[in-house]
Amino acid sequence: MIGSYIKTARRNLLHNKLFSAINIIGLAISMSVGLLLIAFVLDLRSYDRFHENGDRIYRITNVATFNGEQGGKFATTSIKTGKLIREKVSGIQDVATMRNDFSQDAKVGDDIIPIKGFWAEPSLFRIFTFPMLEGNPETALKDPYSIVLTETAAKKLFGNQPALGKAIRFDTLAYQVTGVMKDVPFFSHIHFEALVSLSTAEQLNKNDTDFEKWTNMSSNFVYLRLPENADVASIQSQLDVIARQENLAEGATKIQLELHPLYKIVVGEGFRPSEGGPGSVGPHMSPRVLWMLGGLALVVILSACFNYTNLSMARALRRFKEVGIRKAIGAEKGQIQQQFLAESIMISLSALVLSFLIFLVLRPLLINLAPEMQQTVKLELTPSMVAAFIIFSVTVGVIAGFMPALFFSKVNAISALRNVSAPAYRTVKVFKYLTLRRALVVVQYTLTLLFITTTAIGYVQYKNILAFDLGFNTENILNINMQGNKPDAFFKKLSEMPEVTTLSRSLIVTSVGNAWGGYMKYNDSRDSVLVMTNHVDENYLRLHNYKLIAGGNFMARPTTAKAATEVIVNQQVLKRFNIGNNDPEKAIGKEITFRNFNGTRKMTIVGVMKDFHYGKVDNLVGPVAFMHWTPEDRAVINAKIQSTDLLATREKIESAWKEIDRVHPFQAEFYDEAIEEAYSEFSTLIKIIGFLSFLAISIASMGLFGMVAYTTETRLKEIGIRKVMGASSGSLIYLLSRGFLVQLSISALIALPVTYLFFEKVVLIRFPYHTPVQIGELFVGLLAVLLIAFLMIGSQTMKAAKTNPVEVLKSE
Repeated sequence: MIGSYIKTARRNLLHNKLFSAINIIGLAISMSVGLLLIAFVLDLRSYDRFHENGDRIYRITNVATFNGEQGGKFATTSIKTGKLIREKVSGIQDVATMRNDFSQDAKVGDDIIPIKGFWAEPSLFRIFTFPMLEGNPETALKDPYSIVLTETAAKKLFGNQPALGKAIRFDTLAYQVTGVMKDVPFFSHIHFEALVSLSTAEQLNKNDTDFEKWTNMSSNFVYLRLPENADVASIQSQLDVIARQENLAEGATKIQLELHPLYKIVVGEGFRPSEGGPGSVGPHMSPRVLWMLGGLALVVILSACFNYTNLSMARALRRFKEVGIRKAIGAEKGQIQQQFLAESIMISLSALVLSFLIFLVLRPLLINLAPEMQQTVKLELTPSMVAAFIIFSVTVGVIAGFMPALFFSKVNAISALRNVSAPAYRTVKVFKYLTLRRALVVVQYTLTLLFITTTAIGYVQYKNILAFDLGFNTENILNINMQGNKPDAFFKKLSEMPEVTTLSRSLIVTSVGNAWGGYMKYNDSRDSVLVMTNHVDENYLRLHNYKLIAGGNFMARPTTAKAATEVIVNQQVLKRFNIGNNDPEKAIGKEITFRNFNGTRKMTIVGVMKDFHYGKVDNLVGPVAFMHWTPEDRAVINAKIQSTDLLATREKIESAWKEIDRVHPFQAEFYDEAIEEAYSEFSTLIKIIGFLSFLAISIASMGLFGMVAYTTETRLKEIGIRKVMGASSGSLIYLLSRGFLVQLSISALIALPVTYLFFEKVVLIRFPYHTPVQIGELFVGLLAVLLIAFLMIGSQTMKAAKTNPVEVLKSE
């Protein structure tokens, strides 16, 4: 019976080549998106699965409260947390603490090679599955100044020579290689070239009283491995006890400890960066983004399924007698359904072959869409991926064929063989006057219009963000990361270049997502607020054209952070503390207290600047303070360039860099490029939605073409009679296209208001400084759809209108 279904399906598909081609191509295009999404999700779900007992590994996260206000969730915690868990929490197998700030230059002989990694405890090898090639994993990270290299790092430092037992110098200290491990797999949320014993960091920071402080959660990660059938609730309650006890000794900062499963680190909730530290390590993808991408892919796939359903319904008159004969000779409903499902599955499997070829073309384009994508997924074929593709194809076939199978199985044999003029599909109603076929066309084009208008509005908003007035100048400013080098020598070289007009130094580059800050108080010692900061020199304000509305620039030239006692604040600081009754002139000379990881110090306001955007434009302008840059700070040199060839000037500056640092590659970026990169997630999303819009309109257009072709074919005799009666070609085109144009109009009446409300009430409320949606942005998509629809409808209706009525009616 199955063989009979397949033979019949094959004959029908070959007999109706246009129908088959439209559906196979449409399904192939849409299914290629599904294949990309499946591969993307399977890659994300592959992270950390190579660890034995990975389902029993958890990371400790912090939920912090500052002055009673929710500070957010942090992936980091304190070193003290790891020690307290080891001492006080029962029901766990192992605890390991890692620290994320090991990035130094390794000296081996005359070679200097940058190495990045973590400080870590020996228990890390008991929790994670990182196989050791040489050395004992139990003792390799036990003693101070011990280092474990990955296989690649060992070859980079020592070539083909044995690395175990060799010495590496970092700065003035010698570290011994106590182990060589396999390279970290691609699908690991933590990546490193080396692990250095945490006891080394403890020795280097033995005079720092804040190093193991409960609230010092910057850069530290704590992992646990639980036994089988562990009582997670009991462990969480013990963590709560530790947090309550430690919080008693703290003032404004309160911390809650939580367990975060290993498998939910990459695909799970996001975390805020701690002060001067990371938000997390490795790639991260929000489940909401995956759901959104899945929803968009589903819409495109459903569009192709609608095509199949619509064309099947349009062909109902041809298949009616076939089904009637089958039923007359004893076929049951289930057998009719199986026949039509077999056809749709065959079309879907045929489309799978074509969609896989499209997948191979699109895969590198998706991976290269953004730099983060290259570091997150590979999209390489695996047996599980191939199986998922086949299951997906069969599922799409079932979905596409469900409605036609259900429809034809209900056909009455007697009615079908009477040769009725009105096909039965006209009686299948969604509403009183709307057929199922028309409803599907409306839904399909509504979704297509939503895609296109969303792309148009998103693109305009993205361009407006890039052109937004940040409150300072960014044009032709090259920000150069000194990467630990003292800036003076390079500063001097740049000052001698005629293309470089102004130079300054800063701690970070603002307005691109970087953040640095501390807590400020004014008169009330109990009232403090988080203030975003940057350390800048006396040239910074002039170079960037910041607007000082009171006071002046820095006067002192401090050489240490503690000696920097002058501060320039924005208007929001005055408003927050009502300094000088919010009068900038009266605020000059007022004293504030500032606390960050460098300690607490009194500072004097010497200037007030106009508010500007320290963060991205999706954040409200808040309190900001500029302090003087000192040689203790890391340095970013800001170079204002005046040149007709910026690229050549950049290459000239890079050549100067190589004269002072032959080890580290030149890291510099024009300010405008950095801002564009900061919003790369938006541009990537717009590209994806734009690509899906193109696919959606292509699939809808093919479906519309097929519908018009079949409709005009069934009305050829009517057209011939009308022409004999004197109807013009124009009136015939209007007659044939009127129904489709009405359906497109209904789609527009639904899609345009929905898109407008979606942006104004959902998307753009996240951007307090957005520009309102314009009418032109809404109608550009509609015009594109109408133009394509006119081409599809016009080509077929014109062909039908020009048909010689004698040829059509000669057999009547």
